[in-house]
Amino acid sequence: MAHEVPAWVDGRLMPMDKLEVHRRGLRHKAVSVFVLSGDKVLLQQRAAGKYHTPGLWANTCCTHPLWDEAPEDCAVRRLDEELGITGVTPVWRQQVEYRADVGGGLTEHEVVEIFSLSAPETLAVTPNPEEVQAVAWVARADLEAQVAATPARFTPWLRIYLRDHAEAIFATGG
Repeated sequence: MAHEVPAWVDGRLMPMDKLEVHRRGLRHKAVSVFVLSGDKVLLQQRAAGKYHTPGLWANTCCTHPLWDEAPEDCAVRRLDEELGITGVTPVWRQQVEYRADVGGGLTEHEVVEIFSLSAPETLAVTPNPEEVQAVAWVARADLEAQVAATPARFTPWLRIYLRDHAEAIFATGG
């Protein structure tokens, strides 16, 4: 079954096939979540079977909302679907837009609603192997050092978020 995402075509928002959106580099809606525990962030390593950026490390959860799905609902849904995380309420941090080559002739051009939530490192996490091959809690400073040293191990969007939006993402309170 093809997954459709909300994308802008000729100035109109319409449902489009996800792969076609990425092939054409169309601007589309997305959601990203960062689960935080003190100065640490829960990262996921994308499953080897993902159609782009397989095996790369990303923030806790990233996805595209369903047509007419509220960003908050999308964030909660995908935390459960990708990582088995339930019973949480992510806090909206900001909307950002970026464009990045993700390899294989595909481009992400996303308008992203970014959420974060605080949770203990003992949070129950059950990765869906079709989505996630590993998870790790990493201190922000260590993550920034790892991204600087070996950027190719990390998704383009995580590198952009850390470079341009870290203060909003890692802000306390909400």
